[in-house]
Amino acid sequence: MTNGRSIRKRLFSLRPALLSDALGKSGGMDHYLRCFSANCRMAGPAFTLRVHTADILMVGKALSDCPAGHVLIIDGQGERNTALWGAITTECARRKGLEGVVIDGAIRDVAQICRDRLPVFAAAAVPNAGGAEYLGETGIPVQCGGAVVAPGDWIVSDEDGLVVVPAGRLDTALERAEALLKVERSIYAEVRKGRDLGELLRYDELLKTKSSAGGLPQMRFAGPAGKRESASD
Repeated sequence: MTNGRSIRKRLFSLRPALLSDALGKSGGMDHYLRCFSANCRMAGPAFTLRVHTADILMVGKALSDCPAGHVLIIDGQGERNTALWGAITTECARRKGLEGVVIDGAIRDVAQICRDRLPVFAAAAVPNAGGAEYLGETGIPVQCGGAVVAPGDWIVSDEDGLVVVPAGRLDTALERAEALLKVERSIYAEVRKGRDLGELLRYDELLKTKSSAGGLPQMRFAGPAGKRESASD
């Protein structure tokens, strides 16, 4: 595997949409996680934190422990009425060199965060902050935006949202996404020349194949002797 700087450069040349396609149209976090800051683009390995519902005790500790160039992932268990993050933590994260922050929970201080270049994704904004009573856990697999994120998985984002690229599938996903990008550019070039998209993607062939196979799964039943049966038999 290439080094982190090279990986980040390659990921930035792609988009979460292409990476999701390369992962079999999967990997995207749920749509409710949106970017609150002035910059939505990031690519970095995950540093994970799970907190007790509505509790910020471990957020500062995780911020201190998260290495530069990483994305801090906070599993706030979807609690949207208590803020786990704000303007001061955003300032600290940017000065420390974090790649971004993703919070399955709420934030506050939106007026300041919306002007900041550090990508901050969250589920909601609310004024009241959480307590500081309970221990959380870092460096473990967590749930964030409906996706499982393990430490070291790569998080990539843009205006479309976030995608999780498992560390063990990174090389394959990059190769497939880069191949898809070449095909996509070729399609764009042909469309700009006036070519019909249905012709380029051979929709008629696909529809003909599906029509002959039958519209319902049971209509493709081959029968006990391998002979295709139809509803008219």
